[in-house]
Amino acid sequence: MIRKLLIAYDGSDSAHAAFDLAMDLALKYGAEFHVLAVARPPEFGEEVETEAVIEQSRRHYEHVLHSLKARAGGIKARFEVKVGHPAEAIVLYAEDHNIDHIVVGHRGHGLFERWLIGSVARQVIAYAPCAVTVVRPRA
Repeated sequence: MIRKLLIAYDGSDSAHAAFDLAMDLALKYGAEFHVLAVARPPEFGEEVETEAVIEQSRRHYEHVLHSLKARAGGIKARFEVKVGHPAEAIVLYAEDHNIDHIVVGHRGHGLFERWLIGSVARQVIAYAPCAVTVVRPRA
């Protein structure tokens, strides 16, 4: 039984498909529905104004999540933006909110980074305290 469901959303094609599946699961099980976007800070060594980049990223995701609220329809959903490494933030959020099930997209943004450290989905699967469903983008 799924009581608390978390969708990790980054705006990618697979995240759109994951959001739709997560909504269906939330409706089917009457689950609490949490939507999380993670604004990633710049990597160390990048010569940028860190605070400005974080704030711009946070505003971007708040705008993206605002547009999802209409898609959520009658589902009572909690939308939140966190700052940090996506996989770590997703797992910590799941632990802090006693999430039963996490839904993530197969591949989000950041092809080069995936080659260096592995996909966010793979890391979430490895460390999540609950079941994880990985959704591929629609063909």
